[in-house]
Amino acid sequence: MRGVLLAGGTGSRLLRLTKITNKHLLPVHDRSMVEWAVEALVAAGVSDLLLVTGGSRIGDFMQLLGDGHELGLNSLNYAVQEHAGGIAEALGLAESFAEGEAIVVMLADNIFEWSFEATIAAFSANPVGCRLVLSESDDVDHLRHLGVPEIDDQGTIRSIIEKPQDPPSSFAVTGVYCYDPDVFTIIKTLVPSGRGELEITDVNNHYVREGRAAFDVQPGFWGDAGESIAAYQSVGEFVSRHGANKAR
Repeated sequence: MRGVLLAGGTGSRLLRLTKITNKHLLPVHDRSMVEWAVEALVAAGVSDLLLVTGGSRIGDFMQLLGDGHELGLNSLNYAVQEHAGGIAEALGLAESFAEGEAIVVMLADNIFEWSFEATIAAFSANPVGCRLVLSESDDVDHLRHLGVPEIDDQGTIRSIIEKPQDPPSSFAVTGVYCYDPDVFTIIKTLVPSGRGELEITDVNNHYVREGRAAFDVQPGFWGDAGESIAAYQSVGEFVSRHGANKAR
């Protein structure tokens, strides 16, 4: 399965650490943040990968990751997002790379204790619609800063609410998404949000409205190392003690 790794953004939530570098190049334990993400995708079965980042730092990624062979990839390609237009806009740059096939998308600041290989295998067996990776949390205040799904009694997602004041469930949408080829058509219909970006939540809710959204609840630790300085430090401490991307 082809993978798309999104490693753009301004890194404003990690200033001053990101004043002279992309946040995904910052160290997490014994390697860079982006290397953990590549390892996660390779462990889940991805062999061909497109990395999307801002133009000013793409050379740093190329110098670090090369052609991807040392990391277990058959090929590693690069694309430039010229402006901060949102996650969905960055994903849209992968249309030619996908070549009409289903893809798995990952935000490069997400780190998981356990491999999400089971999700990729399930979607590969039936690559229709989208399949999301969720993480359960009992921290209501944290959920208020995330995308939270409303799930009915039949286990179906009814909607995904971004930064809800009253979270409709105890689950958060993580930064791993599986999509069928329709995703690129959906992106072209999106209207920029109030912050001027194309939102990935709008993509996911499109699939939800069509009844074509499935999900898995990921066990163990999940952290967004780019969320804040505190989160970055917490993720690094967890990984140093327990590791990441472990086989289940």
